[in-house]
Amino acid sequence: MTALMIAWTNLRRSLQDRTSAFFFVLFPLLMITVLGVAFGGGYEPRVGVVSPATGALAGDLVVALEDAEGIDVRRVESRAEAVEAVEDGGLEAAVLIPNTYDTRLEDGQDTAVRYLSRADRNAQQIGMIVRAVVDDQAGRYRVARTLQRELGGGLDENLVRGDAFAGRVADVAVSTTTVGSAPLPEDLGRFDLGASSQLLLFTFVTSMTTAASLIETRRLGVARRMFATPTRVSTIVAGEALGRVAIAVVQGLVIMVGAAVLFGVSWGDPVAAALMLLSFATVAGGAGLVLGAAAANTQQSVAIGLLAGLGISALGGSMMPLEFYSPTMLTIAHLTPHAWAADGFATLVRHDGTVLDVLPELGVLATFAAVLFGVGSWALRRRILTG
Repeated sequence: MTALMIAWTNLRRSLQDRTSAFFFVLFPLLMITVLGVAFGGGYEPRVGVVSPATGALAGDLVVALEDAEGIDVRRVESRAEAVEAVEDGGLEAAVLIPNTYDTRLEDGQDTAVRYLSRADRNAQQIGMIVRAVVDDQAGRYRVARTLQRELGGGLDENLVRGDAFAGRVADVAVSTTTVGSAPLPEDLGRFDLGASSQLLLFTFVTSMTTAASLIETRRLGVARRMFATPTRVSTIVAGEALGRVAIAVVQGLVIMVGAAVLFGVSWGDPVAAALMLLSFATVAGGAGLVLGAAAANTQQSVAIGLLAGLGISALGGSMMPLEFYSPTMLTIAHLTPHAWAADGFATLVRHDGTVLDVLPELGVLATFAAVLFGVGSWALRRRILTG
């Protein structure tokens, strides 16, 4: 029996398992979808507007809020409905326009527009946008009142005069300049950021958890029976090692192709992306080989595989972008292969990198793989020879 035949048998057995199929295909793509919808670019917080007043002034405020950039305004029927939606998360905030809005402004009186939000980090940003819109409308009314005192006429007439005058006044131009390169480019797709992190997470975790099949092979005496044939122990070890890598490669290809077809994710230079996938799959396969050779039983293997796989992945930036890490945590993260792989994919996806640009990351991943396969092969060979 050749090493390739052993590897193919391992891969086929993993793919035939329905649970593995779920984690191979559906769950990674589902997670990419969730992350893209929740945190991807282009998201605007939903702000409800309650406006029982039917006057033109309240209508102007609602239109101004709808035209404001950075928020998605939704019409809401009542204050109670708005409060419930904010509490349940259906809306990030709500603006309550009183039913006396027009009459009080027409009489020259102050009126209060209420703002409701949850106590989270988005509340202040949304509040600044709403406050800017309300302040702009208040400025219009102050100008109209001044013109009314000087020229006479009604509020509506002077609002038109004020708006016409404001149209002839030059705006203050504000320009912004970005120093250096942004870690997250503006043209980054909403699914691009989460795709590479989920690729690393699931490729590694799947390699670790499917190491249980290697323990079953040992427990059932398959490896010993193969050893009794002309098959050499080095061939058995090589086949099991290639099987681990094959599982990781197939997992990675499913995620890469699925994300590209379903969500339009760009993986950058195809040759460089393929090398990054193969390098990390080799690391993941090496880790699975070490676990499969060292664990005493399948229960222990699955438990360690899940805990270690998720823990190392989280530390290496597969659950939160490395850009959010402190300098100390960033140094610690690069003790894992995940951080180096994340850096490599970031170079390809966000900065149009090539193979030459990711050579350092490929070199580090190759070192991780060599160490893991060296340890795993030694441990598995010893297990087979000693029974």
